[in-house]
Amino acid sequence: MVGATSAAQAQSSSSDATPKYSNEFLHIGVGGRALAMGNTQVALAQDATAGYWNPAGLLRQKTKYDGVVMHSELFSGIVKNDYAAFSMPLDERSAIGATVIRVGVDDIANTLNLVDTFTGFIDYSKITRFSVADYGLLLSYARKLDFIEGLQAGANAKVVYRNYGNFGNAWGFGIDAGVQYQRNNWQLGLMARDITTTFTAWSYNPEEFAPLAAAGEDIPKNSTEVTLPRFILGVGRTVQLPGQFSALAALDLEMTTDGRRNAPVSTGLISIAPHGGLELGYKQLVFLRGGVSNAQQVKAFDGQEKWRVQPTMGVGVATNGLRLDLALTRLAVESLGQSGQANSIIVSLGYGFK
Repeated sequence: MVGATSAAQAQSSSSDATPKYSNEFLHIGVGGRALAMGNTQVALAQDATAGYWNPAGLLRQKTKYDGVVMHSELFSGIVKNDYAAFSMPLDERSAIGATVIRVGVDDIANTLNLVDTFTGFIDYSKITRFSVADYGLLLSYARKLDFIEGLQAGANAKVVYRNYGNFGNAWGFGIDAGVQYQRNNWQLGLMARDITTTFTAWSYNPEEFAPLAAAGEDIPKNSTEVTLPRFILGVGRTVQLPGQFSALAALDLEMTTDGRRNAPVSTGLISIAPHGGLELGYKQLVFLRGGVSNAQQVKAFDGQEKWRVQPTMGVGVATNGLRLDLALTRLAVESLGQSGQANSIIVSLGYGFK
């Protein structure tokens, strides 16, 4: 709670400061296929998940209607991550989609009033419960472009709602835009998230922060958070292998514009982080996937700076319009004398029908 108070004061006192990782819950990723391939999807997405990864991909949907749902739990189940999407064509040249995302921590104990201010006694009946949750709604539209065969474009109207119990909440609005181009076995994509910048307006309840505030400290009632654009350039290529096997390799370059980040390319203007993914398929029925992302330079116990990446892997099955995708991400990696983050198993279910 102290951190929330400090953040609120920092945002209100400096309107020119742009925070890193603003609305970061929208960049975790969705879909078992994507997460197994290191979040490498900007050029590849072609079902309802395209509303999240690149809305232009909605036009490559193989069925008339498509829906995807996903549930995952992060940090040993503390954080719940839920996702649902639906998409359909309007005609031969356009398509629409809707995406809903929720990332939250529920049933948090509020102990601010546990100890009576006057008597000093503990009163457990004063403990209340609340949730901290972030919500995202994406409404997508995609259309084929006439002047280049194989080129299509799409955009998202994005609404963000963030709630911190009775302590505060926020509303945000923004726009994403993307293009995809397919020629022979090559797939190209470009996604611009928050291309207009996304403004999130916070409203706080000073009375809830009163037990944390020092004497005479001014608690702000509102503030504004700005999310700067990020651009993702993707490329993929499919290769047919003997015996009805196929291979799909893809690479995404994610470019952020909110200052220096711990990435392979980091400048004061832009930081660039690569993502790579590989998918092996058999008869378009069974798939084995892997990927790498989150390349960072960390300091080992010997004091030396070393590079570290986050590998992912997963499997998928597709039959009769039903798609079941499993991803194992945040793999424990024994490097630099220590193990990485705990494993997370993510399952998504998709269904396409006419």
